Amino acid sequence: MQAFVTPFLMFQGGRAEEALNFYCGTVPGSRIVNVEHYGPGEPGKEGSFKLARASIGGLEVMMFESPVEHAFAFAPSFSLFATCRSEQEFDAMISALQTGEFLMPPGDYGFSRRFAWLNDRFGVSWQINLP
Repeated sequence: MQAFVTPFLMFQGGRAEEALNFYCGTVPGSRIVNVEHYGPGEPGKEGSFKLARASIGGLEVMMFESPVEHAFAFAPSFSLFATCRSEQEFDAMISALQTGEFLMPPGDYGFSRRFAWLNDRFGVSWQINLP
């Protein structure tokens, strides 16, 4: 059996479900695959969001709501890289995600006609590319 690797995004403070819905509504072709909730006797509040699998632009991603508050969050050294098919798609993704901090604002950096790198409002790092 071959190993299967999936990006795993851990959220805290009740943000995982919000992020799941935001990403599936922002990235074209995305969908929620399944959602689990905390059950009786588990560390999270019973019935609250626990874990989901989503297909985000064709990439399966897991999103977890940690019941424990950690002293760390996301780092931009891990990012989701989205390749857009049109100027309109690029602009729409930047518009939706730009509530965070730009690491590289939209522009022509020589390797692509339009590129941007930013941290979204959840702290997840995105590289948006229009080749």
